[in-house]
Amino acid sequence: MLAIGSIVWGVEDIPRAVAFWSAALHYKLKRPASEDWAILIPESGAGIQLSLSKVSSPKARRHHIDLFADDQAAEVERLLALGATRKAWRYPAGADYVVLQDPEGNPFCVVQR
Repeated sequence: MLAIGSIVWGVEDIPRAVAFWSAALHYKLKRPASEDWAILIPESGAGIQLSLSKVSSPKARRHHIDLFADDQAAEVERLLALGATRKAWRYPAGADYVVLQDPEGNPFCVVQR
């Protein structure tokens, strides 16, 4: 049986990504970050880790995370305050998600649980 152990997220700036994703997800560094790699784990200890890998291309990577929220509006505002931005998106009628971008322009969704 397979299970997801880590999501690997390509970023250009490791310290900036560590700061944003740690605050956004309530994660912490598993061990000190290197110049080109960092592993974040849930502060609570349980859950999937997020690995940050330094990339040199400024183009958006082909990945995205869906974050499930009990209070979507509050979480969207919190993430915007942390440095996320809204991504222009054509939403279908009744969409239960909001598309944001992290500080490097990588898209992710906040989905109402």
